[in-house]
Amino acid sequence: MLTRTRLVPVALVIGVAALTAPANAQSPAGVWLTKDQDAHVRIADCGGAICGTIVWLKEPIDKQTGKPPTDEHNPDPARRSRPLYGIQVMYGMRPSGPGRWSGRLYNADDGKTYEGNLVVLGPDSVKVEGCLIGICMGETWQRIQSTARPAHRGPKAHSKS
Repeated sequence: MLTRTRLVPVALVIGVAALTAPANAQSPAGVWLTKDQDAHVRIADCGGAICGTIVWLKEPIDKQTGKPPTDEHNPDPARRSRPLYGIQVMYGMRPSGPGRWSGRLYNADDGKTYEGNLVVLGPDSVKVEGCLIGICMGETWQRIQSTARPAHRGPKAHSKS
């Protein structure tokens, strides 16, 4: 049976571990595959907040136009011709709890920006939630493990040979 003097160090170790766990929580930094597997989003630190940028598209060329897909649903007509590859879709995400960040999400499918959350579910999955009038809907993204470049990135750069 443990005596009271032996319990104090055990309790101290458990208490310190509990306090440091959030600090050691899995980082969302990395490249993530969206639920529909049509894009990779790189999540990184952006000046003290977290942001996410499209770094790969499954369909880098629009079959109808023969050109890279554009931000055609953007409410700003001047931005509708910008390529989706390279646009920021997550920004201003700040810590809002252990393994949780809150900020803004841009949905290129409808051209709208939503308040949202990023929740780390585990080392290889995050939940991305867009919220409207207090109701949040989300999807789970999977971490891309390979450091190899994907076969289909954005539009090909023309090399000078």
